[in-house]
Amino acid sequence: MKYYVVTYGCQMNLSDSERIAAVLGSMRYKPAEEISEADLIVINACSVRQPAIDRIYGLVEKLKKNKKEITTILAGCILKKDENKFSKIFDYVFNIKDLPNWPKILKKPAIHKIHDRENFAQLRNSNNYFDVTPKYSNKFSANVPIMTGCNNFCSYCVVPHTRGREISRPAKEVITEIKNLIKKGYKKIWLIGQNVNSYKDPSTGSGQAINFPKLLKMVNDISGEFVLNFTTSHPKDFSDELIETMVKCKKLSTDLNLPIQSGDDEVLKRMNRPYTVLQYKNLVKKIRKALPNIRLSTDIIVGFPGETKKQFNNTVKTLKEIGYGVAFINKYSPREGTAAAKMKDDVAWAEKKRREKILINLVNKK
Repeated sequence: MKYYVVTYGCQMNLSDSERIAAVLGSMRYKPAEEISEADLIVINACSVRQPAIDRIYGLVEKLKKNKKEITTILAGCILKKDENKFSKIFDYVFNIKDLPNWPKILKKPAIHKIHDRENFAQLRNSNNYFDVTPKYSNKFSANVPIMTGCNNFCSYCVVPHTRGREISRPAKEVITEIKNLIKKGYKKIWLIGQNVNSYKDPSTGSGQAINFPKLLKMVNDISGEFVLNFTTSHPKDFSDELIETMVKCKKLSTDLNLPIQSGDDEVLKRMNRPYTVLQYKNLVKKIRKALPNIRLSTDIIVGFPGETKKQFNNTVKTLKEIGYGVAFINKYSPREGTAAAKMKDDVAWAEKKRREKILINLVNKK
């Protein structure tokens, strides 16, 4: 029996897929080279943007048409209210937190999907899915989750609803995983999470808590030659302590992603991003003063509800002033279940594409 995992979305989803592969391997499934060879197909989904969800429908319909005798699983960032809808086309719809219990459930026939999922929910959280040792897809670079979930509730994002509130892994667990990777010869380590800056070791008391700067220093001090990276950062949690720690961490990469999302204060407010453009610029100045070799990248959404031409031009101006090396530009699309979905999507798609092109050209000129 062979499996194939299709992954959409961020580095956290890529890391989750490595754990999914490990669990399926423990069940004696073999990885398929091509999706057409697989008996079991897992779609590890991202529901942050609606187009990602739309792609899932098309892919599964094509798979079932081409090969009747396959088992399909949907995992990843899925809204609870979408589960019934997806259960009509998938044999199983699982929360990634249920991963340690997949072997118990997959032994059962997938006839009563909703019933199976209800039984599965009773087992949920009986084990920590981070305890699963990943089947790493790369022999040089590894993603190490230090936390999952998010407490920020940006108005365009479903992650707090799909992954839940922030949960940090114990620092000891993170350090052990990284030490094992270094022993195996890994040369690049990514500390990942929806908001790594708000990390707090759950196994320590408030008086001696290991926060993200302390964890970063602990990882940096692990013996061996490797490059250290982290993502994703929220500007509101990027502290002076973190900047000071970054200066001390000689293994730290000079690349830093710091999402701004918009260069206009009113748009940021509607996005529920609790900082102003000036505060963001001042943070960048601090970082660059302390780390003059830093290479900044960012994320930006164009065509957010209510974004006027003047507000977009403020974003253009901000990008020119800051001078990013790389910018990941996304056209806004409404995602059901978010606060922004209740706002009027009043920027035409053609205008969103125009604004996207302007920003891409601007960054590429650097």
